[in-house]
Amino acid sequence: MIDYENLARLNAPFVSELEKAFSDVLKSGQFILGQQVTEFEKEFSQYFGSKYAIGLNSGLDALIIPLVALDLPKDSEVLVPSNTYIATILAIMQAGLKPILVEPDIESYNISPKNLAKAITPRSKAVMIVHLYGNPCEMEEIVKICKENDLTLIEDCAQSHGARFKNKKVGTYGIGCFSFYPTKNLGALGDAGAVLTDDQVLYEKIKSLRNYGSKVKYHNDYIGYNSRLDEVQAAFLRVKLRNLDKINAHKKKLAAIYHSELDNKFIKPKVESHLEHVYHIYCIRHPERDKLKSYLLDNGVKTEIHYPIPPHKQVGYKFLFENQSYPLSEEIHKTVLSLPISYFHMEEDILKVCNALNKF
Repeated sequence: MIDYENLARLNAPFVSELEKAFSDVLKSGQFILGQQVTEFEKEFSQYFGSKYAIGLNSGLDALIIPLVALDLPKDSEVLVPSNTYIATILAIMQAGLKPILVEPDIESYNISPKNLAKAITPRSKAVMIVHLYGNPCEMEEIVKICKENDLTLIEDCAQSHGARFKNKKVGTYGIGCFSFYPTKNLGALGDAGAVLTDDQVLYEKIKSLRNYGSKVKYHNDYIGYNSRLDEVQAAFLRVKLRNLDKINAHKKKLAAIYHSELDNKFIKPKVESHLEHVYHIYCIRHPERDKLKSYLLDNGVKTEIHYPIPPHKQVGYKFLFENQSYPLSEEIHKTVLSLPISYFHMEEDILKVCNALNKF
């Protein structure tokens, strides 16, 4: 059986380094906002070429806290792709703002700049784009739209660590928000997240908000959160960050096999020369997705669906989007299938998957 993901195998090459990192933290006696967090934030910002990084306790908080820090008027509209994972929309709501769904480009699955421009109203204050599956959005057009309409740009980079648009890493065009959930290309061994920014005022505010709204102990300038990146996770992430380019290169090599070997009866990810996709997820589409998924499982291949239900059809969110139609999002959610593409997979694994798929 070819697993879709196996975290023990994924982390096996790093075990000795991870054990040493844990031992170093244990010996240091520093467990909250210590040297490991400081060093990780420095190394993470340097990797991206950003001025500041703030470590937080989850990818969700990395989306919520910058929105809160912006202090936008209550119920301001935040434009967001209609086919995103629910966390992006949840963050907007938790910050007291209103999500406005924008249909994606059917080939890239990322937010359509044309549809984005059409969705702007006088109440629009921010755009939260998502570099879905590890594929960068069309940043030149999006940045232009944001500047022309005075909209704050927030990048959900939960799946796109190291991805680039025209040689510039995503997460550096606006406020970059990252998840280090264990399955990510840069994955912790638990929950963790971070925010990138070049804005010193925003940096200082987010840094305070993560720690009870406090800059100085027992002095609380804001109504804050307990959302500090854990020292142990920071130590683990420093190990993984040193290997991120190698992880991304391996996943791109596996993706190239899918590109060349998979039959064209499957809709494969679109390859564009100006976009550097890092393939957190290798997603295909097929009209008989559910039958295909069952067939692959019967033939020894585990797969996943990212994501089976579009946000506007989620029970807890229906009240937000009553009588609204998002046909492109529905089509994507109905037909997508994620294929194995982990760091532990070998080329022969991917060839076996291709062979099974092509016989469907």
